[in-house]
Amino acid sequence: MSQATPYAVPKGLLLKADSIAAPFNAEVRESLASRPRPPKLVGILSTSSAPSRNYAEFTRRQCEALGVSFVLKEVGSARDADAADGEGVEDAIIEANEDASVDGIMVYYPIFGVQQDHYLQQVVSPFKDVEGLNFKFHYNLYHNVRFLEPKSLLASAPLGGSPSTSGDVPPPGTVKSILPCTPLAVVKCLENIGVYNTVLPYGDRAYGKTITVINRSEVVGRPLAALLANDGARVFSVDIDSIQEYTKRPPTSTRTFHPHHVVHPTSNTLEQCLGQSDVVISAVPSATYKVKTAWLKDGCVCVNVAADKNFETDVREKASMYLPAVGKVTILMLLRNLLRLLQYQDIISP
Repeated sequence: MSQATPYAVPKGLLLKADSIAAPFNAEVRESLASRPRPPKLVGILSTSSAPSRNYAEFTRRQCEALGVSFVLKEVGSARDADAADGEGVEDAIIEANEDASVDGIMVYYPIFGVQQDHYLQQVVSPFKDVEGLNFKFHYNLYHNVRFLEPKSLLASAPLGGSPSTSGDVPPPGTVKSILPCTPLAVVKCLENIGVYNTVLPYGDRAYGKTITVINRSEVVGRPLAALLANDGARVFSVDIDSIQEYTKRPPTSTRTFHPHHVVHPTSNTLEQCLGQSDVVISAVPSATYKVKTAWLKDGCVCVNVAADKNFETDVREKASMYLPAVGKVTILMLLRNLLRLLQYQDIISP
């Protein structure tokens, strides 16, 4: 009697960002065609960092392909090798803020470090902040406020807006709030590949999923963990010195709190987090950092956000799907933000 051939477990699917980006590419093209002129985006590069310059050139190519006017302004060590990183960057931001021909501004971080970079992010006018890093946008993100009145971005306006989660159509007089482009790109990728359950109500479509996000940066990791928790997921936020758990606060009987994420301590190790996670997202800016394949849950989805590959080469032995890069989707989220900011301007100054 012949011996049965052992069942061979197939490798997980290798995903490409191109197909995920395609509908957003079409959406951006259609929106651009309806504008009276091509919008102008200014990129400000103030360091000699190779990844920052590569990202700037990638942005230029994508903008040119879609018909967006892109101007790269180089200051500091990006322009002069004898200058310091960041030299002149604040002046360049203020100049772009005051230039009526400029519709959007993006600054290539990191420059000085978390604290001073955070200050620079607030110097950018919220009406030109394509990266969604202004504190008013972050307030809305962390409090699950999805829509806003454009006039609320004026300096004298209070924080807050409409927390409606009954649908993704803005209530009358409001528009969608700007979200940081990389975290938003990751969410759109997860929606596209079916991690989000469209049978569930809008705002809770990640319910039932456990997700690990590695790196709690203020630009990507922390806002991404909050977005996912605000959509109903249980999220482990992993950083170099701690692990936190994010879950969604249920609605209350008062108007004091919106149903948004809350943060809890956890005693789980990284191995324990990965072993129970349906999705693992890594955004560690290091070529040497690798997520151990052996620690992954069988059939999980893995997403690499960093410029460097954070997963071991055999990740698809465990993962059902692996997306090694999200950059093409990120750029389109940035351009969607640019078009949304133009919409803000149209509403305020019809």
